[in-house]
Amino acid sequence: MDLGISGKTALVAASTGGLGLAVARALAAEGVRVAIVGRRRDRAKEIVEELQAAYGSGSLGTSGFDAVAIEADLTTSVGIESAVEQTVADLGPIDILVLNGPGPKPGAAATLSSDELGAAFDILVKPHHALVSQVLPGMRERRWGRILAIGSSGVTAPLPNLAVSNTGRAALAGYLKTLAAEVALDEVTVNLLLPGRIATDRVAQLDHAAAKRRGTTAEEIRLESRKTIPARRYGEPAEFGAAAAFLCSAPASYITGVALRCDGGLIRSL
Repeated sequence: MDLGISGKTALVAASTGGLGLAVARALAAEGVRVAIVGRRRDRAKEIVEELQAAYGSGSLGTSGFDAVAIEADLTTSVGIESAVEQTVADLGPIDILVLNGPGPKPGAAATLSSDELGAAFDILVKPHHALVSQVLPGMRERRWGRILAIGSSGVTAPLPNLAVSNTGRAALAGYLKTLAAEVALDEVTVNLLLPGRIATDRVAQLDHAAAKRRGTTAEEIRLESRKTIPARRYGEPAEFGAAAAFLCSAPASYITGVALRCDGGLIRSL
């Protein structure tokens, strides 16, 4: 299937590792011009070199695939404005915005402090809202856009000991679902892609935290986790990236306001 997005420009937040990188790679494979954005400048440059070696055909500004490394702290207004401005300057107007960011620390709901509750919005809602506010007007004017948020299966079924994440991601989902209906007439889609147990560094950290809390090993935690997944394995980042690329594609133009799970059947509800 031709996804119809070759030559489009994407800003992928927090794409120097994990699921953000998986999405950036999948978009690059489809010929999308990709801005790799994160706090690690050297890592971002390494990824750009990797992508250009695999898919590039020229320097920045050509009609073919390109990628650019952007060092920015997307939890700050300065970082957000800088990332958007540099993406537009180097790659062109942003057609695809992938919202992503680091997950908050584990913690129980019963002991959640007011500061931690505030952090749920500061980390998981406000920066994404600010990015959307910067990029959405251009998408609506050009009558084409894709906004995709990398969420968590906790949006559908809150996960144990992840109270801050569950709270913030649910709030973001509510905002994006509302937005989807408001911009559908402008040919802009807004969706969420919810990972289950995908084999990333973040999931490894959660497994180690669970092991420490329970006095066991990370491998034992992984064995237990796999038993809860009908597919009996953790997902691969590339599988998640492929699903993201489709939701950002031209053929997916009638899919909006959706929270799609990529979780091997982990969440048992429809």
